[in-house]
Amino acid sequence: MHGIIQRAFGGPDVLRFEERPELQSAPGQARIAVLASGVHLLDAGIRSGTSFGALPKPELPMVPGREVAGRVDAVGGGVDPAWLGRPVVAHLGAASGGYAEQALAAAASLHAVPEGLDAATAVAAIGTGRTAALIVEQVEIRPDDIVLVPSAAGGLGVLLVQAAKAAGAWIAGLAGSDEKVRIARNAGADVVVNYRSPGWAEELERLPRPTLVFDGVGGHVGRVAFELLAEGGRQLVFGWSSGGRNDYSHPAKTTASLLGPVNAERLRALEAEALARAADGSRVPLVGSSFPLASAAEAHRALEARETYGKIVLLTEGDLA
Repeated sequence: MHGIIQRAFGGPDVLRFEERPELQSAPGQARIAVLASGVHLLDAGIRSGTSFGALPKPELPMVPGREVAGRVDAVGGGVDPAWLGRPVVAHLGAASGGYAEQALAAAASLHAVPEGLDAATAVAAIGTGRTAALIVEQVEIRPDDIVLVPSAAGGLGVLLVQAAKAAGAWIAGLAGSDEKVRIARNAGADVVVNYRSPGWAEELERLPRPTLVFDGVGGHVGRVAFELLAEGGRQLVFGWSSGGRNDYSHPAKTTASLLGPVNAERLRALEAEALARAADGSRVPLVGSSFPLASAAEAHRALEARETYGKIVLLTEGDLA
């Protein structure tokens, strides 16, 4: 089988596509013939050796990637053989191994892929979808809310726009190109501002003041959003993809941080919710950027250059049918 091997920290070129030995399932494990692997901004930080989030610094060499969808083709001792041949999706946790044609997952981490979902959408739901579910449960989105979603065309942003629209809120989005503006509008945003256009902040100021901000960007954009936040409003902070972490403080505005650990049982429930919502159409991840597995380095370059939209996945040959 083939996989992406990383032997050093550095730029995208450290991701090498190589032939690897077949994996063997240990007791309690299932082997997945991988069809889709999720790619995150955190993956780029881990690859470069500059940011590991809540994860420990990995030992090298490693196969990156923490979420996969495919079909079970082998099981270890103690695993129900009924899993064999079934389409599944799994989050591998802190372990690496997702950027490959085969991956090993604890049998307890497997989810059957709901009927009608393809591998790319399923893998987006198990990762980005579960994060969106966690964010949305932290704050009540009210029908009278004015919601601001920075990075509204990103994998997470599209899901947050969908959630706010379902709650009946009015939504303003920020996006970094004309194409991404179109994507955010299609997701349900009422107004979308291109933050790479001159005067974007002034344009945002002319809109109704937000009562709820989903802030995963930080930096200058996050500060602008907090300044515009109406008194009595809430800003939920869950990251700083721009690289700049902010400390927000105002006596009449509420900020909350969603950056702490979540236990495994809760994560599994969030994964199940995300998959169910993707299947019933109420919150469907947008897989906007896909690359062949062998082009993982290219995927990372595009991600860091902000040339992608929606969820990024790496694909092998085949499908779940």
